[in-house]
Amino acid sequence: MGSDGKLPTSATAAKGPKGWAQRFLNVGFVAGFLLVLLTYAVVSQQSQRFGAVVASPDDVAAISKQAIKAPGETDNGKVVLTTAGPYSDTCDVFGDVRTNGTAHTVTLVPATSFTERREWKIKPYIRRTMSGIPEVTITQLDSTSASSPAPACTVRHHVPAIVLALGGLTGNYWHDFSDALVPLFVASRRYGGEVQLLVSNIQPWWLGKYEAIVRRLSKYDAVDLDKDDQIRCFPRVTVGLRMHKEFDIVPEFSPDDQRLTMVDFTAFLRETYSLPRAVPINLKQTPEKKPRLMLLHRGHYRKIVNVPEIVKAAEDAGFEVAISDPRFGVHVEELARSVNSFDVLMGVHGAGLTNAVFLPKGAVVIQVVPYGKMEPLAKLDFGDPIVDMELRYLEYSITAQESTLLEMLGPDHPVIKDPESVHRSGWDKVAEYYLGKQDVKLDLERFAPTLELALDHLRQQ
Repeated sequence: MGSDGKLPTSATAAKGPKGWAQRFLNVGFVAGFLLVLLTYAVVSQQSQRFGAVVASPDDVAAISKQAIKAPGETDNGKVVLTTAGPYSDTCDVFGDVRTNGTAHTVTLVPATSFTERREWKIKPYIRRTMSGIPEVTITQLDSTSASSPAPACTVRHHVPAIVLALGGLTGNYWHDFSDALVPLFVASRRYGGEVQLLVSNIQPWWLGKYEAIVRRLSKYDAVDLDKDDQIRCFPRVTVGLRMHKEFDIVPEFSPDDQRLTMVDFTAFLRETYSLPRAVPINLKQTPEKKPRLMLLHRGHYRKIVNVPEIVKAAEDAGFEVAISDPRFGVHVEELARSVNSFDVLMGVHGAGLTNAVFLPKGAVVIQVVPYGKMEPLAKLDFGDPIVDMELRYLEYSITAQESTLLEMLGPDHPVIKDPESVHRSGWDKVAEYYLGKQDVKLDLERFAPTLELALDHLRQQ
C-alpha cells in the first residue's frame, strides 16, 4: 500500500534535467514554424475564420453537463461529463474513483449499486481535435455485475487527482500557457496544492522548465500515467482540462464558482517567481525617470528590419529601450524577472508576447500586427487576454508598404492586393505568407502616435 507523497521512480516524472534547454534548442527552432502551421489549422477548424471560437459568458448556459447519480444515494458517487464548448471535453468523477494508468481507465465504484454500467471516452488534452493523444475511458460500474469487478486499490490517496495530457502543441511557448498552464491553474487552484497530477504523454523537460509553477499547483510529484501500473484510489478525479478562450480565462466558467481571472493568474506568477514589481513606473512621483520599453527582436520570420530606427524613435519619445531576443534555452525565472522590470513590452505578433504575463499590472503591450487582415487573430491570441490581465493594449497594424511581401511579390499579387482571397483559400497560404515569409519595416512617422499613447497611459498611472 502506498500513500500521498513521492512515488516510485517508474511512476514519477523526473524533475527537469539541467540540460533540457540545450537538448531541445535546435528542435525548438525547427519545430516552431511547424507548430505555427498546425496551430492555425486547428484554429481554422474551430473558428470559421476567427470569431466562432470565442466563448462569451452567455455560452455558460449552453455548456452540456451530464450528471449521473443513483437516485437518493448521496454517497454513491457521480460522473459529471462536460462535452459542449468550442475546445475541450472534461469529466469529473466523485466517490470511490480508481485509476489504472497503463490501461488509461478511470473507474467509479458505486457504494451500493447502479442500475447499469456506463462508459465514456475523452481525450485529456485541451483540444478535442488534436491527434496523437490517447483517450481515457471513464467507466461507471454496475456493482451487481460479476463480469466487471472493481479493481483493488494498490495506492490510496486522500487528495483529488487531475488527469491531463501534454504533447500536442505544447513546446511552443504561447501554447505552453494557452493549452496547459492557464487551464491547469484554473482546474487546480481551488485545491491549494493538495492535488495529484496524472500526466499522459509526459514530457519531463517540460515539467522541468515550468517546475516552479507546477510545484505551486501540486505538492506531489507528477505521475507518468502511461507507465503507471498501480491501481490508485481517489475521492475525486477530473479528466481533462478546460480551455475557456485562447490564452485567457472566462470567470463564469471557473469550477466551484471561483470566478478566477487572468489578473489572478498573473498575480500567481508574480508570487511564484517573487517578481518585485506589481505596478509600473509612477511618472508623477518620479518625473526624472524614464519608462522602460522592451523591444522583442525575432531572429527569423516576422522580424522588424529597422530595429535601430525604432529604438531611436522610442528614445526620442522619452523611453529607455532594451532589445530582447529570448531564445528557447532561457530559463523562465530569468526571463520573468527581466520582463517584470519593464513598463512596455513591444513586438510583432508571436510567442514572445506571451511574456506579458510577467509585466506589472497597468503596464503597456504594443502588438505589431503583420499585414494580411491578421487583426482578428491578433486580438484573439493576445489582445483580449492582455486586456483581461488589466494591461493597456495597443495595436499597430502593418500596411502593405511596411511589409517585405510587397517587394517580394509585387503590388498585383493576391497576397498584397486581396488578402481576403488568401484567407478564403485556407490556412496553409495564410501561414505561409503572412506568418512565415513576412518581415516588417515600421513607418516611424505613422508609428509615433502609438508610442505617445503608451507614454500618456504611463503618465496617468
